[in-house]
Amino acid sequence: MASGSESLNGDAEAGQEKSVTCAACHGQTGNSPTGDFPNIAGQGYKYLVKQLMDYRTGVESNGERGRYNMLMAGQVANLSDQDMHDLAAFYSTQEHDIGSVDEDIVAEAQRLFLGGDTDRGITACAACHGPGGAGMGLAAFPMLSGQHAQYTKAQLEMFRSGDRANDPNAMMRDIATRLTDRDIEILSQYINGLY
Repeated sequence: MASGSESLNGDAEAGQEKSVTCAACHGQTGNSPTGDFPNIAGQGYKYLVKQLMDYRTGVESNGERGRYNMLMAGQVANLSDQDMHDLAAFYSTQEHDIGSVDEDIVAEAQRLFLGGDTDRGITACAACHGPGGAGMGLAAFPMLSGQHAQYTKAQLEMFRSGDRANDPNAMMRDIATRLTDRDIEILSQYINGLY
């Protein structure tokens, strides 16, 4: 039997009305004006719901489970499951922006993104996130295309250190521990201009 949350359907129109507070950091349509906050426009519905619920779990467990972030803690504290689904429905239907990438790192980053590095046990990013970074919505693997380099770098570093641990089966933590600082830097830049 599905949990109550899984049986909810999001209403994009209601989500837009509820997104007023979100816009301060993520922009009106989910394209954040600064690299401190993620672009969430066009992000997969299931992934957005999972992250919002993980933030709430992080608050409820004092950071022991889920995903804890001080800024998001105040935002999710009063959201119902329906609110989360509505917000996810709205943001998942928005057009996302694509950044740019320094041509000097494209070949090196593309090799790692598309092919991984078998010698170091690094799975290709494209295996879960797709060759164009569109993600895999049904599996709740996020879209990476156009994500701010600064934000992506911070997330990869948190996965590597274990400060972020809401990835299924520790998949991202396992991969991130094998990445060098250089790998993280070039992948973050590459993802920003990926389309």
